[in-house]
Amino acid sequence: MKMAKQKVLPSESERQKILVEARNLKMARSAHAYVRGSTTRFYEWLEASAQKKLPSGPPVWICGDCHLGNLGPIASTSGAIGIQIRDLDQTVIGNPAHDLVRLGLSLASAARGSDLPGVTTAKMVEQLVEGYELSFSEDVSREEDQDLPSAVHLVLVEAASRTWKQLAKERLEDTRPSIPLGKRFWPITAEEKKAIEKLFEVGHVHGLATMLRSRDDDAPVELLDAAYWMKGCSSLGRLRYAILLGVGSKKDKEYCLADIKEALRAAAPARKNADMPRNFAQRVVTGARNLSPFLGERMLAGKFISRPVAIRN
Repeated sequence: MKMAKQKVLPSESERQKILVEARNLKMARSAHAYVRGSTTRFYEWLEASAQKKLPSGPPVWICGDCHLGNLGPIASTSGAIGIQIRDLDQTVIGNPAHDLVRLGLSLASAARGSDLPGVTTAKMVEQLVEGYELSFSEDVSREEDQDLPSAVHLVLVEAASRTWKQLAKERLEDTRPSIPLGKRFWPITAEEKKAIEKLFEVGHVHGLATMLRSRDDDAPVELLDAAYWMKGCSSLGRLRYAILLGVGSKKDKEYCLADIKEALRAAAPARKNADMPRNFAQRVVTGARNLSPFLGERMLAGKFISRPVAIRN
């Protein structure tokens, strides 16, 4: 009888090499994947080729990395669902034209990867510009029940119907209160685990876990499991952890998934003398609260092993 081969998971010293190789492989799969993973190159290209031609809008908070993969359904703490920006690592106060050009490039590369005709690509970009212009109209509805395209409505319905077990199965490959180590989740060091425990002992971070579903503010929060999380594309290589928390007493305990992600200097160019937080993590959280309030209200800036991190539930 053959014994099952035991998984050999990467140690802390091996992570960086594996993550860089994974990022390069992801980017090599398609033109669209390359666009997603090459934020720095995108701005280098803009500076070298189109800086003088690109219109300059008013200095406002921008995503800085506005591509298709960063748009999707997000839930608020009250349970409302909306389509918002899901990744604000590159957010700065800058030129809104940068977001439009990056999203347009993402749409065009996705269309090309799907073998859609050029006229379809042109129509998609045209609709992008029209939608952006519509947001400035005084007649645009701000109500949650405004008419939505059928595809967007379907995404929102599916997102709203997800249960914790379904989300756990999708992300953790199991519904038990643990994070199964494997391809996406790697073991952490004793130092990392201690730092995570210490982080969630802080009052305002503790409150991040108790804010959902009307949990009591003083409900006990227990660290059940934690793992290094291999996720994303351009962000591969920075610190990122998946955290599983138990909230409440044994009788009515609920589970909370949290995410700790290292915040770095933005590649997106900020407007000169813009009034932004100097701390990288605080910049990310402030940008999220301005651009994606559903996400921003569930985020906090913190420090993890002397590095700035954004924490979200």
